[in-house]
Amino acid sequence: MSNRLSVAIITLNEERNLADCLASVAFADEIVVVDGGSRDRTCEIARAAGARVIEERDWQGFGIQKNRAVDACSGDWVLSIDADERVPPNLRDEIQAALRDSAFDVYELPRSSFYCGRFMRHSGWRPDYVRRLFRRGSARFSPAPVHESLQTVGSVGRMSTPLEHWSFRTMEDVLDKVNRYSSLSAPVVIERGGRPTLLTAILHGAGAFFRTYFLRRGFLDGSHGFMLAVSNAEGSYYRYVKAMLIRQQKRD
Repeated sequence: MSNRLSVAIITLNEERNLADCLASVAFADEIVVVDGGSRDRTCEIARAAGARVIEERDWQGFGIQKNRAVDACSGDWVLSIDADERVPPNLRDEIQAALRDSAFDVYELPRSSFYCGRFMRHSGWRPDYVRRLFRRGSARFSPAPVHESLQTVGSVGRMSTPLEHWSFRTMEDVLDKVNRYSSLSAPVVIERGGRPTLLTAILHGAGAFFRTYFLRRGFLDGSHGFMLAVSNAEGSYYRYVKAMLIRQQKRD
């Protein structure tokens, strides 16, 4: 049975991250980069590394963009990763072994995420299993504009070596993502029939803090656990505040 591997990556102004990401998946038979209109050296870096670059500037959300990348792949298997993720050598070996054996159709990878100077060990961030490796045709991403998920059919296996996620190197990265993701997800609240109020926003923010810091044991991550709980609370609070304002504007 053939086991050619394609790597699917979507990008937008990722020159800081992309070279290391591409180097970590150089073992793949094919790398496909779908770019959403970068204004930096992202496409140049991708082409220099031997990736096939497809420019899709009509951004319709993360889910649709990731499906475009998957559809462009020709391999028997697809590994979908983000530009700020890395496949360490031990995970590479696990992936290659899985492709040889093909015991499952889809594989979950544990993920270790970086937050302002350290990899988090708790706070709901480890182990953070994400479904990323799959036999082509056995999975597609949901069309959600943000927080997309991989919808799968077939058997699911699990790997043991974490995928490295260099998600937030600085607090500026955190604040930027809180702003961008809350803006992307706020319209979804309205589309799903939500009627958010200021109280709704406050309660969702408080709930996000409580889950991260207490239920997911963020307190064991020390000061970084507290900071992460606060930024999660801010993301949830701003999502519902922005949704409330969108609804008010439509009503007015």
